[in-house]
Amino acid sequence: MALSPQGGENGARGEAVAWLAGQDRRLCLTLGALAEIETALGLPGVEALAERMRALSANDLMVVLAALLRGGGEGVFAGELDRAAVTPREAAEAVAAGFAASLDG
Repeated sequence: MALSPQGGENGARGEAVAWLAGQDRRLCLTLGALAEIETALGLPGVEALAERMRALSANDLMVVLAALLRGGGEGVFAGELDRAAVTPREAAEAVAAGFAASLDG
């Protein structure tokens, strides 16, 4: 499971913590992360993002994960994500947790 059992996230900020590549990583859907996702996926806005999230390719998933990691202050790890030992399941669970936390925050 990708979610960290230890917590440590700032819920008021909409952060989530996920266990990725053997370490807790902080994720956050900031406005900057949202803009990065929309631009990287070539989407015209948040409405199109909602539709695209239903059928992400593996590459799209990693783009979204990297943006959420950068939003959470994990820029170095996000830049190395293509070389990290992150399974597709961990990536998907982390992305889901990042979006869910933004709704709860």
